[in-house]
Amino acid sequence: MPSPPSAWSGIRHKLCPRCREGAIYPSSITWGIRGMNELCPRCGLRFDRGDAGYFLGSMYISFPLGVVLIAIAATAIGLATGWSLERSVVAGVVLFVPLAPFVTRLSRVLWIWLDQTLDPA
Repeated sequence: MPSPPSAWSGIRHKLCPRCREGAIYPSSITWGIRGMNELCPRCGLRFDRGDAGYFLGSMYISFPLGVVLIAIAATAIGLATGWSLERSVVAGVVLFVPLAPFVTRLSRVLWIWLDQTLDPA
């Protein structure tokens, strides 16, 4: 029996933090935006703990990820074009908008993994 993937590989492939085999999302975001699986299809772990505002914690992850991506894009645009800071930041935000669903998915996966690590019950 092969060993389960590493935590980094599990996060990258959006796998369940308990068994590291079941998918958190039923399909790739490139095939359309669909919701998360409620339960892990392999081990039955409930991804949404049912508390109102459970995924609020994922916003604490997605915000800095978004800011870093916008800052990188704005810096690259500013250096490449010589535009002002304001114009570069606006261009960075515009370039970030199509990436927002990917960042949201990643932050939810990171939140589920963090929550399961800190409180497995």
